[in-house]
Amino acid sequence: MTRTVLVAGTASHVGKSTVVAGLCRLLADRGVAVAPFKAQNMSNNAHVAPTPDGEWGEIGVSQYVQARAARIQPTTDVNPVLLKPRGDGESQLVIDGQAVGDFAAGSYYDEHWERAREAAAKAHRRLADEYDVVVAEGAGSIAEINLHDRDLANVETARFADADVVLVADIERGGVFASLVGSLELVPDDVRERVVGAVITKFRGDLDILQPGLDAFEERTGVPILGVVPYDDPGLPEEDSVSLPPVGERRVDGDDDHPDPVRIGVPRLPHLSNATDLRPLAREHGVRVVYLPLDDSLAALDAVVVPGTKNTVDDLLALAEAGFDDALRGFDGPIVGLCGGYQLLGERIENAHVEGTGEAATVDGVGLLPVVTRFDHEKLVRPATYELAGVGPFAGASGTVSGYEIHAGETVATGPVQTPFAAEGDASAALGAATTAVCGTYLHGLFENRRARAAFLAQLGLSTNARDDGTPADRAAALLADAVDLPRVFPATDATGNRSVDGRKL
Repeated sequence: MTRTVLVAGTASHVGKSTVVAGLCRLLADRGVAVAPFKAQNMSNNAHVAPTPDGEWGEIGVSQYVQARAARIQPTTDVNPVLLKPRGDGESQLVIDGQAVGDFAAGSYYDEHWERAREAAAKAHRRLADEYDVVVAEGAGSIAEINLHDRDLANVETARFADADVVLVADIERGGVFASLVGSLELVPDDVRERVVGAVITKFRGDLDILQPGLDAFEERTGVPILGVVPYDDPGLPEEDSVSLPPVGERRVDGDDDHPDPVRIGVPRLPHLSNATDLRPLAREHGVRVVYLPLDDSLAALDAVVVPGTKNTVDDLLALAEAGFDDALRGFDGPIVGLCGGYQLLGERIENAHVEGTGEAATVDGVGLLPVVTRFDHEKLVRPATYELAGVGPFAGASGTVSGYEIHAGETVATGPVQTPFAAEGDASAALGAATTAVCGTYLHGLFENRRARAAFLAQLGLSTNARDDGTPADRAAALLADAVDLPRVFPATDATGNRSVDGRKL
């Protein structure tokens, strides 16, 4: 019988994704057939995965990584419902990997939530038929009392999956025991009965000093503390925009110790998506990724990467209003545009839908690449493998690079331009284009490829030197291995090959 454990949180950004990824890797390495699951995610950090119908669809990037941590092929069943925020209270609804439409929150809950719940329950059943354990991740706080009748990722998952619940709280924020006790008080009674333990994350202090609080919590609630996880960043991709600086604020990611780091600027677009594309650069020794307000200066930067966006046209207009387009045209270092960032760098966007007007228009781009993008209603979602011919910011690189594409619109050249990316022998601006200092491409995950990353950093006088201590999933597993009492909740494979929990066979 499949066992589902729901890792729920007292709030957003408390470490649920890290706990799920770490558990998936620990169980997989013990021979347990395990899969992650998140019934409903809200994120613009998306990845490509196969759907139940054999097509290609979208899932949250965290669930993609968690499936890899479980050493299984990611499918849309691990994240059957994805909400991709577009701004002004609307999100694109993706069910089983396919975009359904753009809806305000009220419309989603009134008209589409039942369909989403049914899809989530079916996806979980398919996983339960194939795996011994499902490690589900909740969303935000499990104690949002205004949402308990429609909380798909937490309350409904606990019910339709017949899940045990592990409650996760972040001690770094302060008030960890109040968060835990308050959450237990506010969850529905039937869900409270499913709580089998709590995990405290991001701990930096002396465990002996914390111990009286742990004892008092257990005595007060009857819920055991299953572990206290030390503070560390295993390098997993961020699930949502909580980790990004607010629009208009500056933030720096990356190496704080290097005496003379290179600085790669990233405009903080209002609708920025797939910020995970920048993570491989930030993990390189000697690199600082600087998220910039649109009115900030580029003077101290060595390079600029324009990221993806969920709303290319409105972000292009925001760039122009702030003068960032002029700053890009005057910048003399390498510039790379990814997906929507590629479209922004072209001469213009046709059939553009400007927010609030309801009409199609042509909008001038930054003009650094001789390409034009025309939008239509088709959305391309697929894995991608390109042959890279090193030119422009990737001069000297050659060979295969892989990733995925998620975009609307088709890009064509308006004049002579280098086409550094080819697929099945076809090199065109539909894949990417470059000049001496500027390159744009639709390939998400480009910097995950070492040859592309190395060539780009070489233009800045830096060799690749990312820390080599295993994958993010390995590091997440190592964090949990000594800190969490796994046998109290999670299956293990014993010497006879029987999978059990405390002697109870699955």
